[in-house]
Amino acid sequence: MIIHCTQKLAAKLPNVSMAPIAETSPLGSWHAHLLHYDRRQCVLFCHDESRYCLFLPGLLKADFAELGRLHRELFLATLVALNVPEMLINRVALALGPVQFDRKTDRSVLGSLRTADIDLSWLIHETHVLDCDPLAVALKLNERPTSVMGKWIDPEKVMLARIKQMNGVE
Repeated sequence: MIIHCTQKLAAKLPNVSMAPIAETSPLGSWHAHLLHYDRRQCVLFCHDESRYCLFLPGLLKADFAELGRLHRELFLATLVALNVPEMLINRVALALGPVQFDRKTDRSVLGSLRTADIDLSWLIHETHVLDCDPLAVALKLNERPTSVMGKWIDPEKVMLARIKQMNGVE
């Protein structure tokens, strides 16, 4: 799995490739951006194709070394919450593979990250960021329709369809 990092996030991570890395995961790659809410470091992830978003609040310096593991755990937890069968979740976990970070970004996905950031700020405006449940925030963020190059999609449905397609389940 490839996570394309913005410049702000890449400065916090070890081993970020400056050269683009070829994607090998059948699920595709993700983009990630460092945000600050309530003076706390947070990371917002966005899947390149489905625009499925994940939010990790209140990260500490040591957490950045484990960012790939934290992303994987939250992503799989959202799939469990969406009632994806355990067999499919296990296949997705294997398909994700080892996490690699690079600096190659796509302006369309960065625009979707910006829109998700605005939606997120409204979603958590009455709650301190450390009191946010990342799973609940991710599920709520992915219920909203979003636009990709002029076409409206539902991130949750697109991601679930991608997982079922990857595993040969209709």
